[in-house]
Amino acid sequence: MKVLVTGGAGFIGSHVVDRCLADGHEVVVLDNFSTGRREFIRAPLQHPRTTLVEADVFIQPDRVTEAMQGCDLVFHLAANADVRFGLEHPRRDLEQNTIATFHVLEAMRAAGVNRIAFASTGSVYGEAAVIPTPEDAPFPVQTSLYATSKLAGEGLISSYCEGYGFQGYIFRFVSLLGERYSHGHVFDFLRKLRANPNRLDVLGDGHQKKSYLYVGDCMEAMFCALENATDPVNIFNLGTDEYVEVNDSIQCICDHLNLSPELVYAGGDRGWVGDNPFIFLDCQRIRSLGWAPTRSIRESIVSTVEYLMSESWLLEART
Repeated sequence: MKVLVTGGAGFIGSHVVDRCLADGHEVVVLDNFSTGRREFIRAPLQHPRTTLVEADVFIQPDRVTEAMQGCDLVFHLAANADVRFGLEHPRRDLEQNTIATFHVLEAMRAAGVNRIAFASTGSVYGEAAVIPTPEDAPFPVQTSLYATSKLAGEGLISSYCEGYGFQGYIFRFVSLLGERYSHGHVFDFLRKLRANPNRLDVLGDGHQKKSYLYVGDCMEAMFCALENATDPVNIFNLGTDEYVEVNDSIQCICDHLNLSPELVYAGGDRGWVGDNPFIFLDCQRIRSLGWAPTRSIRESIVSTVEYLMSESWLLEART
């Protein structure tokens, strides 16, 4: 099988590339390297079944169509994931998430490709009334431009599945942790503690409840769904059966580093506009296919801290 991975040099995308190669597939990595890193795909690029295409899905849709020739499956992972500062550049989510997804779908139509796996987000549930939140929960008012753009992408995929006979796999992730992690709470806390181990500034009040999933477990879940789910549109929550408060994440990091910093809170029940104070997904649908996570949230946090400490260039690159 030949697979195209948009955002293939990113945190999640590079793991998909590794998995596809391990399964014997031919892989086309498409990335503009705005946030993706060549270091993440150094080994895959040495593989004879890997092709790299440097292109921007939003700006260069023709390049996407060219790269897609002969492919059997598309993993569409390229996106703007800057949730916190979305209101400062509102066009970015529209362009890089929603319109870029339209470009991918049109490229698939032109190239005769009809299977797509899409990285969505648990944030599409907004401030859900049902906790844990199942895939068929009613959608509340959207609270972030990022989630809105992802939900629009889901809608486009569903429409192409209905109108053009595509098969779609939509994955609503919680926050992922693990090797190559380079964006989010744990990253930010660790970088701050490296700069000043005696004080940690925390957005919100620290009681925001978050769920996390180890990236290796995420890969197993995605490929389990691709192998076993057969509906035209297949939507899966991907997460664990637990959650932690932000304070718990901080304590886990500090315990592992043997630190006791002063915690200084910004206040309020959320860190920024659109920051959901409680994300916890019902994952029974993917579990019914035989998948289960292998790592707890605490284990995922510790392994992520260990990885970042051993690959400190990632922390320094974001400074």
